[in-house]
Amino acid sequence: MYRLLIVDDEPEIRLGLKLKIDAAGLGLELAGEASNGLEALELLERTPVDIVLTDMNMPLMDGVSFLEACRERHPDVRLVVITGYEDFRYARAALRHHAFDYLLKPVARDELAAVLANVTAELDGAREELEREARARWELSRYFKEMREHFVVRLVKGEPDRESAVLDRAARFGLEPWARREARFLSVGLRQRADAPWAAAERTPERFRLPFELLCREKEETSGAAGAAVVAFKDANYPGLIHFATTEDEAWLRGFAAELDELARGILGFGLAAGVGRPVTGFGQWKEGYLSALLAWNWSESGAAEDERRPADGQAALSADEIHVIERFLARGDLASFERAARQSLQAAFAASHSRFVRAIFQLYLLLEPLAHDARAPLGSAEQLWLRPEMALSFDTVDRAAGFLAGIAGKIAAARRREAEDGDAPLMDAVLRHIGENYMSDLNLTQIAEKFNYNPSYFSELFKSKVGKTFIQYLTEARMAQAVRLLEGTQLGLWDIAELTGFTSASYFSAKFKRMFGLSPSDYRQRGAGQPGQPVEG
Repeated sequence: MYRLLIVDDEPEIRLGLKLKIDAAGLGLELAGEASNGLEALELLERTPVDIVLTDMNMPLMDGVSFLEACRERHPDVRLVVITGYEDFRYARAALRHHAFDYLLKPVARDELAAVLANVTAELDGAREELEREARARWELSRYFKEMREHFVVRLVKGEPDRESAVLDRAARFGLEPWARREARFLSVGLRQRADAPWAAAERTPERFRLPFELLCREKEETSGAAGAAVVAFKDANYPGLIHFATTEDEAWLRGFAAELDELARGILGFGLAAGVGRPVTGFGQWKEGYLSALLAWNWSESGAAEDERRPADGQAALSADEIHVIERFLARGDLASFERAARQSLQAAFAASHSRFVRAIFQLYLLLEPLAHDARAPLGSAEQLWLRPEMALSFDTVDRAAGFLAGIAGKIAAARRREAEDGDAPLMDAVLRHIGENYMSDLNLTQIAEKFNYNPSYFSELFKSKVGKTFIQYLTEARMAQAVRLLEGTQLGLWDIAELTGFTSASYFSAKFKRMFGLSPSDYRQRGAGQPGQPVEG
């Protein structure tokens, strides 16, 4: 319903206009009446009005003065002017002041209905446009957050990308200054309540993962709205945890964690286990900073005494060189060398202190777990240290700890051997899954070949023989499939869609789309969803 104000100095004319208007049929309701321009302006200040139907020849404030004031103070109100034939100059003045239309006295019912119908149609169009813009802003915000989180996860996972591509995407997500600032990471998860055994079965942290995530996302938004630089993200390897990256200082981050803990206790009835990582500078160091937060979280949940835990929080037990050597052994599948190097590092840590020994166990486990995930080597509950971090304290000898870690490494090696024996199909499934999860990023054949330990030339031929199309064709089609979904289901512009689907520009996206489907993205959207035709590109 739109609200209508009638302005005329003669009560009989106002009554006649009301009787001529089919308010219900036009979707109108009467907001009020005024006998002159001053009364009308006072009423406009007090109540919402969409349409004003006004005479021009009135006392106290004539129509021209009223139009000037109304246009200045209430620019969204639609003005319809009524004037006599002898005062046609008023009609010209009305048009100068952007009145929607004018009517000559005496006003005929059908003419009045036609003008008001046009006004309401324009208001409908304006309202729909505002709704489309609001929806587009919301959709862009939603997709923007998803893409930003995906970008952050790739950084903390150490996924390879060209430095220029990383900086370009960082700029798109407003994170470019973070490349030169000190960054910190926080990992948080719900802590099992020890004071509520009566509800142990019903009130476990696993049952509250979704509300906990929503709580964390809301805290991220409110902190960001207050001017803090913070981004929340999830890691599929740790489904019960939420992580935060920030360029704020440590005092702010610990205060943030304390506030989040208070919210979780008050709303969910659970306290938080939290780990704050050590500061790092540069995107290339984010993986190390993130792993230090995970290490601190594991340590906080291990059940170690507070005086043991405090000085170790977030610190690495193994050097970067030690980790690099162990990673090479794992990449080659050399289990004997892995176990020997791991045992040597554990022995040195054990000799230093118990806390350093436990941190070394956590650090080696955090190295193995993502490899097990990538190799699709499922770990049993007794092998998932992040679920049962207290297990690390139970390893009272180097042999027990080394055996535990060697068992996981063995599972990874066995899964890789099965994959090799089964041929290239399982590996190609992993490649396609990787493309499906990262199509919006700066992917190229050489990068993926190296990730899966293949020579680029051989991988190119292997991909074409197994998939039936070249790598670039497959990647383009994966991106186009998502672009079609965005064209069908959102009002996002072409620039936004191009960016969200990994194309370098809107013009390049449009050209590729037209070549593939035979029509432009805009034409496809106008024709309606579900009618793009079949790809015409070979």
